[in-house]
Amino acid sequence: MSSFKIASNIGALEAYNALAKLNSQTQKAQLRLATQKRINSVADDTSGFNIGKSLESKVALMQAAQKNVGSAKDMLATAESQLVSIRDMITQIRAKVADSGNAAADLSALASDVRAIADEINSAITNTKFNNTELLTSTSSAAGAGGGMKFQTGVATNDQLTVTFAENVAINAEILSDAIGNSDDGDLIATRDNFESLETSLNNFESSVSGALGKIGNFLQRLDTKDEFLTSAVSNSQASVSRLFDADVALEQLNATKSSIGAQAATAMLAQLNMSPQQVLQLFG
Repeated sequence: MSSFKIASNIGALEAYNALAKLNSQTQKAQLRLATQKRINSVADDTSGFNIGKSLESKVALMQAAQKNVGSAKDMLATAESQLVSIRDMITQIRAKVADSGNAAADLSALASDVRAIADEINSAITNTKFNNTELLTSTSSAAGAGGGMKFQTGVATNDQLTVTFAENVAINAEILSDAIGNSDDGDLIATRDNFESLETSLNNFESSVSGALGKIGNFLQRLDTKDEFLTSAVSNSQASVSRLFDADVALEQLNATKSSIGAQAATAMLAQLNMSPQQVLQLFG
C-alpha cells in the first residue's frame, strides 16, 4: 500500500539513481567512441588492462628484435658482396698462374699483376666494414668481428645469435700475400716454379673464402626463419591487443544511443516523481 511521505521521496531518489547510472553509461560509451578504445583506464577491465599492457611490451621487444635481425642480414649481405668480389679476384690470380705456364709469358709482368690483385684483396678485407666494424679481419675487438657479433633476435635476454664467419680469411690472405712477395713486382713469384708454388696458399685462401660464404648462407637462412617467426608473432600479439583494447564502434554507438534515450526518460520520470508529494497538499485544502 502506497503511503504519502514528504520528508523522503523514495521514488524520486530511485529515479535519480537510475538517471545517474544511465548518464555514466552514456559517458563511458561516448568516451570509447572518442578514443576508439574499450579500455581507457585500469578500472574498465583490470585483468584485460594488465594482459594488454604485457602484450604491448612484448610486441615492442619483438619489433626491436626484428630490427636487429634486419641489421644482421644487412651486415651479412655486405660481407657476402665483398667475399664474392674476393672470390672473383682469386679466379684472376689463378688465371695468371695458368698463364705463367706459357713459355712465352712475361713472368715479371704476371708477377706484378698478381701482386696488384693481392693488394686489392688485402684492401677489401681491411675496408669491409659495417657500422665501423671490420667484417673480414680475424680480430675480436671493437674494430673487428673475428670473435663474433651478437644480435638480440628474440624477447628473452638470452635469445641472441652470435655471427661468426670469417675467422681464417684474413690469416690465409696474409699467407698468400707473403708467398707472392711484398714488393710491387711480386718478387717471390718471378719464376715459373714459384708461380706453381702459390697453389697451396691459393687453395687454402679460396677454401676459407668459400667457407665464409657458406656460413653466411647458413646464417641468412636462420635469420630469415627468425624474421618470419617474429613477423607472425607480432601480428598475432597485435591482434590480441586489439581484441582487448579496441572498441566495437557499432556496439558503443548502440549503447550510447540506448543510454541517452533512457536518460531522457529517467529525467522526465524524475520530474514527475519530484512533484508527486504535492498531492498531499490537497488534504489541507
